[in-house]
Amino acid sequence: MRIAELRIEDVAFGGKGVGREQGKAVFVPYTIEGELVSIEIVREKKQFADAELVEVKESSSHRVAPPCPYFGRCGGCAYQHIDYEHQLAIKWRQVRDALQRIGKLKNVPMRPIIPSPSQYAYRNRITVHAQDGVIGFFRRDSHHLTDIERCPISRDEVNGALAQLRKQSNVRDGHYTLRNASEPRVFSQVNDEVAEALRDLIVDLVPANQGLLIDAYCGAGFFAKSLLDKFERLIGIDWDRFAIAAARKNATEKEAYVAGDVKDVEAAVSAAFATGDVQPRAPGTNAPTTMIVDPPAAGLSATVRHAIIEIAPTTLIYVSCNPPTLARDLRDLQEKFTVNSITPFDMFPQTAEIEVLAHLQA
Repeated sequence: MRIAELRIEDVAFGGKGVGREQGKAVFVPYTIEGELVSIEIVREKKQFADAELVEVKESSSHRVAPPCPYFGRCGGCAYQHIDYEHQLAIKWRQVRDALQRIGKLKNVPMRPIIPSPSQYAYRNRITVHAQDGVIGFFRRDSHHLTDIERCPISRDEVNGALAQLRKQSNVRDGHYTLRNASEPRVFSQVNDEVAEALRDLIVDLVPANQGLLIDAYCGAGFFAKSLLDKFERLIGIDWDRFAIAAARKNATEKEAYVAGDVKDVEAAVSAAFATGDVQPRAPGTNAPTTMIVDPPAAGLSATVRHAIIEIAPTTLIYVSCNPPTLARDLRDLQEKFTVNSITPFDMFPQTAEIEVLAHLQA
């Protein structure tokens, strides 16, 4: 271990500041571009090094006092030391840079980032871990738990559930998902207000008078059910059978929901062609078809990317929680589609996570 002095040049995706020492990139958490810091090198590789912050010698004007007593120990938040407007600027730039570097988009059609109305007390659920009497979150880059009594980025109802869990005697080791009492036990976005803004933008972007909507990774139909009046038929696919069961409740005749994994997405799309729900596009015509994909952080598999290119929906909406995998996928999808707009959403204030909506047209 050794101590060094470093000027932070940027904040990388994931939340760590980046500086250079003798040409080598050094990653330092809880720093802001422009700051001069004293660091301790804790891990050194051929191309980069990881360090811990020892002291901020020249502070950024964007540095603020974090309100959470666990910040710096708990691995959940990365940006509580940065004022909110600058958090948004950092995230916007990270999305653009990923699309340029990984996606090879020369002119990224970036829209302004959509902020969260609530910077704290926004999470409608959290997952805490219990081990040997400790209940809380894992520390950054570690499997050691930090005991947490209250999470400031979580809503009061969630913290109430945490308090009730902590009152129990002999809590078994394991993972516990705590949520608002009204939250369904299927996947949903953790920030209700930003999720609604995301859904509203999708509704605005999708044209009317469409034939078929293919909603891959549809969950309980959060996006699809808002678009029913624009389509003659809707096919939703998701691996979570509980989410599909929720989507099927009160479903109209035009809705069909299939429980299955990514392979079933392709099968459902093929069935849509076979049954005449959507016709192959003829030269010079516009097939009235829209596809929404909202995959996990790993993004779309190569097989699914190929299937989307083959289907070539008129409109493709890609919702991503991971800009690097979005950029990788868009690099391939540009073979068939034009990227009309990229809109970042701050679904997760104080953290390094970013939600992005990409609007593509064939």
